[in-house]
Amino acid sequence: MTRPDEATGLTDDVDTDVADRADDARERRDGRSDGDGDEDGDGDGGRDAAVDGRTARRDRNRDAVLDAVIELFTEDMFMPGANEVAERSGVSPRSVYRYFEDAEALTRAAIDRQLELVEPLYVIPSMGEGPLDERIERFVTTRIRLWQAVGPTARAVSFRAANNRLVGQQFEATRELLRNQVATMFAPELDDLGVPEARAVLGSVDVLCEFAGLDHLRRVRGLTDSQTRDILVRSLRLLLDPR
Repeated sequence: MTRPDEATGLTDDVDTDVADRADDARERRDGRSDGDGDEDGDGDGGRDAAVDGRTARRDRNRDAVLDAVIELFTEDMFMPGANEVAERSGVSPRSVYRYFEDAEALTRAAIDRQLELVEPLYVIPSMGEGPLDERIERFVTTRIRLWQAVGPTARAVSFRAANNRLVGQQFEATRELLRNQVATMFAPELDDLGVPEARAVLGSVDVLCEFAGLDHLRRVRGLTDSQTRDILVRSLRLLLDPR
């Protein structure tokens, strides 16, 4: 994707000034201006307020751009263009690449933002504690809730992982984290098995409950959360306690 400054030959300073003015006008038109961008104040105080207001607006617009990309992920647009992002976020198309170097940087930043927002959902309460049935219920509930929150972003990460080294590393790190959760949560049952069987059971639980497995049940099979939960709970019981 060509950056606007590359297409026009504008310098970064001119590009920033034009984009700032365009966003100012857009906010005034849409009634979203909070007055932070007012540069009519007298003396240093007025100039400082204007700078602070402009910085706050840039931070706000940058977050709006990232949120727009995450929203577009939910519509299976894993490589959204500047125009789509601008229309969804409410900033000018030129502003999209004022905040991010290129499309890859924008996508990585959106993925990072989403992961930061949902990080608490990765935590499974009382990991490895309690009877097997309780652990299974707790594990499945956590994984479904996590998929609901990050499923679209996970699909975007998977889509980009093959062609982007950093995204690929992030993707593999997340998969490793989820695999380790399986091993810890069901360590008592896995420890009772021989090495080959434990490896097979661990792999089976991991495949069933990772994002791709949940995607298959929910999106391909069209199952409800309740139906998905029932399948996963029953399958894990059969794998971990086959007697």
